[in-house]
Amino acid sequence: MEKDQSTLQSSGLTTGKDSSGVECRPGLLHLFCAGKALAAALPMNGQELVLGRGTAALGEHQDPRMSRRHARIRFDGQRFWAVDLGSQNGTFVDGEPCPSGTPREAERVIRMGDSLFVPCADVNPLAQRGVKTVDDFIRGPALQALLAEVARAAQAGGALHIHGESGTGKEGVARAFHQSGPRSAGPFVAVNCAAIPPTLAESLLFGAKRGAYSGANADVQGYLQSADGGTLFLDEVVELDLAVQAKLLRALETKEVFPLGASRSRTVDIQFCSASNKDLRALVANKQLREDLYFRMGRPQVTLPPLRQRPEEIPLLLQREVLQARHELKLHVSLVEACLLRPWPGNVRELLVEIRSSIQTALLQQAQRVEVRHLRPSAGTAFGPTAPSQEPSRQRQPLRERPASEAPSRAKPLADEERHRIEETLRQQGGNVAATARVLEMHRTQLRRLLERYEIVVPENGESEEP
Repeated sequence: MEKDQSTLQSSGLTTGKDSSGVECRPGLLHLFCAGKALAAALPMNGQELVLGRGTAALGEHQDPRMSRRHARIRFDGQRFWAVDLGSQNGTFVDGEPCPSGTPREAERVIRMGDSLFVPCADVNPLAQRGVKTVDDFIRGPALQALLAEVARAAQAGGALHIHGESGTGKEGVARAFHQSGPRSAGPFVAVNCAAIPPTLAESLLFGAKRGAYSGANADVQGYLQSADGGTLFLDEVVELDLAVQAKLLRALETKEVFPLGASRSRTVDIQFCSASNKDLRALVANKQLREDLYFRMGRPQVTLPPLRQRPEEIPLLLQREVLQARHELKLHVSLVEACLLRPWPGNVRELLVEIRSSIQTALLQQAQRVEVRHLRPSAGTAFGPTAPSQEPSRQRQPLRERPASEAPSRAKPLADEERHRIEETLRQQGGNVAATARVLEMHRTQLRRLLERYEIVVPENGESEEP
């Protein structure tokens, strides 16, 4: 299965060179140190990196709770391994304690003292671009590269389609598209098509003349007219009825709008941007999206990576929310570690909702810092599996047979799309549960619980684990 660079970073695999042909530099992303979020690249000049208090590679980001020789990190060309060197405060790998002298494969996050490190197959993007904040929009290297592509599309004067999971920040990208284009001085009109009642879609989009329907006591300006001279952003445009899609296509092609009840059209000059979390080609095949509208709006397309593939943004997002709530409030390493370990299916939107709730809980308890105990156990976890413990340290539990009294129907049903994604990844990974968990970016214990609870068939050799 082909993977983009952001997926390679999360899974621990590497191709040797990035998409531009530059040699990849494996290493660690240093994302938290002694109560402060940061985003620093620690390249491995060889195959090993020894870290501890006073290590030159850490620069000014020194952690007093790290031992002078705390842990050794090794990269074997495919996977990262961490070895605790007898540190006083211990080393935790993916939320589990690492016994001194015992190599432990690191997939998501390594904690040493009050510092957090994320294994990364290529630290070049972070080293070269860093993380920037523009208009309160935190942009890691993946987002910066995507926004550069968006700016080029805007300057070309064409349309743009944004694909991405719910909550990834598609409207922020659409606003950047508007601000980079020739109509940036005009209005930016954002419309959530999924929230438009089907009976009102036509009048809301295209407007209506007085008397066009019962209750139309005055002329109504539609969204397209409101966006005249600027940008119209239709989020989840695929939710529109096919008849409305046909009228939208005509308006985009002719730049003319016919309000309901009007005898003459009105010319509009708009730049069009659309977004969806669904596969447009699949929707065309299922007769849910007009083929001609797809060809009009489906290119160029950019894909917004999910938050779990942008770990360098998470601690900075958390710190921003904490400081905005109360400047003297602090972030605890346990909370940041838990957030880096969880998949966040709702992405940035979910993370912000949950951290704000955690901050309120901490303030009500008059705590001086926001800790993992203030985070809901189910926050940021995949839908369906049993919520993990709020403590980052977990015991690996073997699969067990479900007693007859445990009815699988009592679990929340697993979405067809999620089931298909798991089954397809299992097939592509030859039934290897550990490899499948890495690709899906979840802990292998969590995946095994999913397989057991929803009785997902594992292909032959499916219980094989990589050493």
